[in-house]
Formats: sequence, C-alpha cells, structure tokens
Amino acid sequence: MRTGAGNAIAVASERYLRHLAIERGLSQNTLAAYRRDLESYLTFLGERDISTPDRISADDVTAFAHSLRADPERPLAASSVARMLSTVRGLHTFFIDESLATVDVAHAVAIPKQSMRLPKAITIEQMASVLSSFDGDDVISLRNTALLELLYATGARVSEVVSLNVDDMIDGDIVRLLGKGNKQRIVPVGSFAREAIQKYLVRARPTLSVKGPSTPALFMGARGARLSRQNVWLIIQAAADRVNLGIDISPHTFRHSFATHLLSGGADVRVVQELLGHSSVATTQIYTMVTADTLRDMYTTAHPRAR
Repeated sequence: MRTGAGNAIAVASERYLRHLAIERGLSQNTLAAYRRDLESYLTFLGERDISTPDRISADDVTAFAHSLRADPERPLAASSVARMLSTVRGLHTFFIDESLATVDVAHAVAIPKQSMRLPKAITIEQMASVLSSFDGDDVISLRNTALLELLYATGARVSEVVSLNVDDMIDGDIVRLLGKGNKQRIVPVGSFAREAIQKYLVRARPTLSVKGPSTPALFMGARGARLSRQNVWLIIQAAADRVNLGIDISPHTFRHSFATHLLSGGADVRVVQELLGHSSVATTQIYTMVTADTLRDMYTTAHPRAR
C-alpha cells in the first residue's frame, strides 16, 4: 500500500494490517483481501483530498458505500460490498482504539444483507466417480488419488492440504491440519484415504522428491516442489473431465460434500463443526439446510400426496 508522505490514513492502515496479522493471526490470503479493500477506500478518500483519520466524516463513508454499489464499470456482488464495508468499519474502530479519531464515523454505515447461499455438494456416487478418475499406477496418478481421497476424507481447505508435511500424518489414521488463525485441529482419516496415501508415500513420493530441493511437503509436484493451490485446482478439474461429471467442481466442493454427507449420515453438527474447523456452529448449520432440502425433494418426489 502506498503510504506517501503525510498520508496519515495510509500509515495507520499499514499499522492496522500489522495488528490483524499479529493480534488476530489472519492468514496471508485474508490479509491480502483486507489490503485490497483498504486500497480502494484510500483511493476514494484521496480523490476527496482526505489524508488524516480525523477529517473523515460519516458522509464520506456513506459516499464510499454508495460508490461500491453504483459503479457501472465494476458492479460488486452484495457479498463483496459487505466485506469491503466490514473492513472499513474495522479500520475506523482501530482509529478510535489508537486515538487517531474521536468519533467512529463508520459505525452506522449500512452493510447490505446477503442472501444465504447454500454450499454446493455433489452426490456420494458422483464423488466416488471423481475419486476413481486417476486409476493408474504411475507416480502422478498415485499422487492425485491420494490428494483427492484426503480432501474428501477430511473436508480440509485447499490451503490446509498443500501446506501439509509428511509428519502431519499421525500414525497413518489422523492428520494434523493448520487452519485459519493458525489454529490446529486433528481429523481422522478413513481407510480409503489411508490406503491411497500409503501407496503414494511408498511408490510415488520418493520418485518426486529426488527431482527438486529437499522438502517435508506431503504432496509434491512433478519437479519435486510443494504442490500449489493452483495445481490442486487443475487436478480436480482434470478429474471431473475424466469422468464427464458435467459440472464445475473445486477444492471447496470436496469440503462441502464432506460436511453434507456426514450430516446426511447422522453425524452431530458440533462434531462436523470441529472437523471443519469452524469457530461458530452457526456456520456449520448451513449444511443442515442442504440435507433438509434433499429430504424435502425426496419426499415431494416419492410421496403420493406430497404434490
């Protein structure tokens, strides 16, 4: 972020980002999103020749909010507007805490309500098809199968999986994941994933490891480096193409399917919350709506007096 001489808002914004990194332990990806939001806000304030926190008025914040909704060249979804305004409100709270302003001028800004988006899961049969898409015994197929099986077995985020080291597999049947805010959790690994990972570790990873610098990474690319998130996306897309799935899927599809299938099978929502690493059970309860919708659809289709 360009601080510029005399721009106290920009300087304070950098301090706010450091505060988020240190005090709240936010991930680099989340911090990058905060930074982009703040840069948009600072650009807007700069156009109004405002460079110190105490010169920002409630009207300025309201005008910024309006500009996000009204920009014809870059229309933002309600979720993006809500996120950006939440970032701005956090910044102004920081101004108050740091005695850089005496009035929280962003407190009353209206954040648009977002329609509840139900997570997209695929069926158990579709997932089984995707998991069997790489059925060869070559190095890459063994790696890809182990990766896909672990994603579905644990419901892990893609960032959590690519950051795994070999030592994070505990006794073969438990994996240690490092989630948002550097919070650790342990998740059991089912027999299908355990078998796939064991094959990969014995028959594939040693071949990949000699192709690059030494790394403790569990999943490695063709050149011996740690697998990237982009690599995982490409592997998943290739898997979907191989089985002619007909729909777009992503790493998060595995996470959504993991949660939905567990709840459909009778798992307690608080157990699923722990497995997913959600800080609030309310986030996990969204998945119960998915299973309820499925039950409703099945009822409507099957019951003679449902329609």
